[in-house]
Amino acid sequence: MFIPLHDANTLKHIKVQWVTLALMTLNIAVWLLTSLESEQAAQATTVGLGYIPAIAFGHAVLAQGLEIVPEPLTYLTYAFVHTGFWHLAGNMIFLWVFGDNVEDAMGHLRFLIFYLVCAAAGALCHGLLTMTSEAPLVGASGAVSGVVAAYVMLHPRVRVWVLVFFRVPLPLPAFVPLLLWIGQQFFMLAIAPDGDVSWGAHVGGILAGAFLILVLRRPGVPLFDRQIVTPRAVRNDQGAGPAIAAGTDGRTAQRFPWGRRRRQY
Repeated sequence: MFIPLHDANTLKHIKVQWVTLALMTLNIAVWLLTSLESEQAAQATTVGLGYIPAIAFGHAVLAQGLEIVPEPLTYLTYAFVHTGFWHLAGNMIFLWVFGDNVEDAMGHLRFLIFYLVCAAAGALCHGLLTMTSEAPLVGASGAVSGVVAAYVMLHPRVRVWVLVFFRVPLPLPAFVPLLLWIGQQFFMLAIAPDGDVSWGAHVGGILAGAFLILVLRRPGVPLFDRQIVTPRAVRNDQGAGPAIAAGTDGRTAQRFPWGRRRRQY
């Protein structure tokens, strides 16, 4: 439906989104290493690190020599394996645009926990819907879906530039494209539960993200922002200087565009 390009939403609590960057780096590194392998080795990596419902629920056993990590860890490792460049790029674009502000609202450690739990929830939901499937589930979509759900609950009115249908760039309030995207996941799960795309993993991540943002966000971080946040660089360019206002005690105060006042004695 759309590709996010940029959101006008500066960080408020952290200077750098270290966890988001580390997750992106790890995903890219795994994909690069996998793409350098032979086709047979790449398939073995997908099977060994991917989440396979039939194995998770005891309906099948992985062939000897293919296991890379213990089966319970595949609830997490699958989220770092991608089958192609565009599979990787789509997930990383969403994580890049929306992950920093969710990390900002939670803090680094909580965001890491949030991301991994959303990944596990996506795998679990997929598994519950396809218990006997022997096809490996791979990709960060479950975790990224949780990030999208958390973002729209935090900043529904922040303006986001999106590329609609791969052609038309539009600046829209976040709730417009993101709620449409979330609705699409539930709709596709209802009409095509057995398709090549795991809509169940997306829905599982969305549900986990919507719940976890309620309990993992920093104290005092509000839900459903009531105002559009303007980037600092834009705010600084809105005039030659801040307006000068007289304080009630007779001292002058500089009123800045973002609402803070600095006293001058």
